[in-house]
Amino acid sequence: MTERKKILLRLDPAVHDALARWAGDELRSTTAQIEFLLRQALLHGGRLPGDVGGMPRRGRPPKAEPADRPPDQSPEPDPGQDPDQESGQESEDPQDGPP
Repeated sequence: MTERKKILLRLDPAVHDALARWAGDELRSTTAQIEFLLRQALLHGGRLPGDVGGMPRRGRPPKAEPADRPPDQSPEPDPGQDPDQESGQESEDPQDGPP
């Protein structure tokens, strides 16, 4: 991967605050949000070079399933069913007994 260019950008504080809030809403850093918006503007204006790379992935990589364990295939519990009844256990609530 080629080295990324570093630039100094001076912004009005209100513009920076708005960008930072927007970036937070989309779970991006402010820098990634600025790059995303610049790419969108270039694409919309027909000026995005064809050889431009994709946006770099940031953050933790996705968790991989171990190869020796099959994926979980347990049935989904019925949302309306009591979890104690699902496992075949009686409820131990004292109010369930005779008065």
